Amino acid sequence: MNTMLRKILHKPLFIKLFHWEYWPFNAVYGPVYIYWLWLCIKARSFFFFNTSNPTITNGGFLLESKKAIYDIIPQTYYPSTLFFKHDIDHKRLLCELNRSSIKFPMIGKPDIGGKGKGVKKLHDYTELIDYVNKSKVDFLLQEFISYKNEAGIFYCRMPGENRGFISGIVEKEFLTVTGDGTSTIHQLLQKDKRFILQLPALEKMYKERLDAVLMQDESCLLVPYGNHARGAKFIDASFLADEALTTVIDNVCQTIPGFYFGRLDIRFNNWEELKQGKNFSIIELNGAGSEPTHMYDPCHSILFAWKEIVRHWKILYKISVLNHKHYQIDYMNFSSGVRMLHENSRYVKLISKEEKQRA
Repeated sequence: MNTMLRKILHKPLFIKLFHWEYWPFNAVYGPVYIYWLWLCIKARSFFFFNTSNPTITNGGFLLESKKAIYDIIPQTYYPSTLFFKHDIDHKRLLCELNRSSIKFPMIGKPDIGGKGKGVKKLHDYTELIDYVNKSKVDFLLQEFISYKNEAGIFYCRMPGENRGFISGIVEKEFLTVTGDGTSTIHQLLQKDKRFILQLPALEKMYKERLDAVLMQDESCLLVPYGNHARGAKFIDASFLADEALTTVIDNVCQTIPGFYFGRLDIRFNNWEELKQGKNFSIIELNGAGSEPTHMYDPCHSILFAWKEIVRHWKILYKISVLNHKHYQIDYMNFSSGVRMLHENSRYVKLISKEEKQRA
């Protein structure tokens, strides 16, 4: 490949064009919306999904409170977490924080979030106060879990059945560069198409620190979040869903009232210990709006992604209908559903604006 062609293919526009995992949401989902419409017709409701997880707002499709979800998870399974209104007084916040077990570094994130927007690792009081001052929405401060690995495990259980199953696993590779002894971090980032897309944000975040030269084989973790939009590489690890792991995840999920469908984002030490139910923490639990994120493995085609989306929508439909019929849980009516969509649109604009101010 000649130098000119390589430069062209390393332009953000062409990286996004030739790698479907970076396509806009509607470009990925558009071709399969017809199947979603068919499910709505069968259920006789455009918003049937709200019954999938009865104890989570809107079934966990949109506008669900993270704090409310943590409240139905046994404390032993998730990090220490504090909820604050966006206009909290600094003194009161610090007082509550000092009474808790949460220490620096900690994680700040919106109570209602999505795609990693507004999530930030806070290292000291200066960063904390800056985060609070720029928060336009209610937020959480959470213990930082230092386990080195993160995975998203998609769990499903049919209402009335005694055991659930894992429908997919994504292993997350954080945005990390490895030194060669001569290149700066900035130069190393320019060699990887995935990292190139994160350059503008990293340049604002790290500034002149990107001019540092790493020693041979020295690693530098730049983004400590397993979020695809923040540069993490998603790897399909669904093959790890053996009997031992399924039993551990099923046991955990059955302690969460009314949870039947969704993805658990888990930090853990290693797979062997996780399969023994040791050394892990649920950092997020997502409901009906969960994506089967293992489909974003660069090895998979867009056809594979469509197949996985349709498969999981079919499961969501079955669970929702069963809860509706057997447990007499009403579907969300049309006006409430439309209001939910409008409220979510306004909220996304608000946190997107907040995200730009933080950059």
